[in-house]
Order: sequence, then C-alpha cells, then structure tokens
Amino acid sequence: MTGRLVLGGAPLGQPGDVGPRLREVMASADVLAVEDTRRLHRLATDLGVTFTGRVVTFHESVEQARLPGLVAAMADGATVLLLTDAGMPSVSDPGYTLVRAAIDAGIPVTSVPGPSAVTTALAVSGLPVDRFCFEGFLPRKQGERRSRLASLADERRTMVFFESPHRLADALTDAAAAFGDAREAAVCRELTKTYEEVRRGGLASLAAWAADGVKGEITLVVAGAPDVAVSMGPAELAAAVAEEEAAGATRKDAIRTVVVRTGLPRRTVYDAVVANKPT
Repeated sequence: MTGRLVLGGAPLGQPGDVGPRLREVMASADVLAVEDTRRLHRLATDLGVTFTGRVVTFHESVEQARLPGLVAAMADGATVLLLTDAGMPSVSDPGYTLVRAAIDAGIPVTSVPGPSAVTTALAVSGLPVDRFCFEGFLPRKQGERRSRLASLADERRTMVFFESPHRLADALTDAAAAFGDAREAAVCRELTKTYEEVRRGGLASLAAWAADGVKGEITLVVAGAPDVAVSMGPAELAAAVAEEEAAGATRKDAIRTVVVRTGLPRRTVYDAVVANKPT
C-alpha cells in the first residue's frame, strides 16, 4: 500500500492561524520531516498536539541524503508530513526535492494549506495584486544581485522577494538603482508576530530607513514598471542614452536608466541606440 506526502503550512508567527487539519495530520503522521526539530516541539506545544510519528530533520544540508529513506517509507505505506519553520514548504524553503521525488515514484502528494508570507505581504502592501511574480531570495553577491534586478526593470507585475535583514539596505539601494528611486515598495517585517511592521514608500527612502539596521523575517514587495510608457522616438531614446553615457555610465547602465525612466521595454531602447549609432 502506497503512502502519501503531505505538505503542511506552518504559521508565520501566530499558532492560532492554522486550522484543525494540521493538528490532525501532525498527530497521525507516521513520519514528520521538519526543518527544525525545536520549532516542531514548540509548535506542537502551542497547538496542544501529541505526535507519535518518527521525526527526521529535513533542511538544505541534509535533504538529498534524506530522500531515499523518506521515499521508501512512503512506498511502504507511511504518511510523511513535511513542515518548514514557517509558511508552505518548497516556497524558497526545503521541500521541492521531496515533492519531485515522490511524484517520480508515483506517490500521492497533497497539502494542508496554510499561511504564506508571499500572499500575506502582497495583501498588506497596498500595491496592485491582480498580477504578481515571486522572485525568492536575491543573490548575495552585489554584482549578481544588480544583474538580477536589472533584468526585472521592465517587469510590469508586482514583485515579491524574500531578503535577509542584514542585506536589506543593500538590496533596496540596488533596487532603487535598477527601478528608480521613487518606485513604490513595501518592506513587511515579522508578519503576524508581536513586532510586525509594514514600511511603505519609495525604494530610495526605504533604503535610507533600512541603513540604520533592521531585524526579523523580511518580505519585500515592489511595484511593477509603469503600464503607460513615456512617448519618445528612437532618436530621443538614443540621445537620452548618450547623455547618461556622457555622465560616466556604461552603455548597459545607461540603457537601464532610460528603461526605468520611460517604462519602455529594454529591447525598444536598445534597438533605438543601435539604429541611431553614429556612422
């Protein structure tokens, strides 16, 4: 008899945010694969749950080693509950590898849906949420981070990022350079917890605020590029790029600046520069 994999949505901060189904599965699961065993015991105490299943750690440094045993257990009929520290497993947290392995082995995968920092931050950000994209964690290295943000300069959808508190100021500064100082954003800190804070404003002002130091779990929501682009012809776009270059910017950075300023697609600006190249 084949078992199943259950993805459990853990509370972001308040234990009362989860429903009775998670309690039931925690109590009945044969195996609980968890990111942090201490958090599991704390959550069980908060929820008044007594679990009897075997507990195994499942985090980034051990997940590959744990896969064969967990898949074998499910193949033998066990129900495996996967819990991360907060939110839904596999959303920038351990879980994707186990989900993929279970699917490949023909094992049913289901969930007990629960809180998500992505949708919670979107809801309270005050930014448009009819269309959005989730970009996970930005690269740690500055050059890679700037390159990733530059590639998103003409993204029209609202963007959601996870960020470490000690890298937040640098990330906001780089985002301001890529998207423009005034691009609206919201820094959502410690969602649902005692010291919850949502700071809204332009990217440059948020970067200045974060420079003093920020603590806690951070979800960053950034407005997409303007839907209405500035009307400029190819010659004007090329001249705008040339002006940025004359001020010391590289061709790549100059094009990026004009893209942010006008809201036009990067390809449009690039083609204008090529078409108006001096002969």
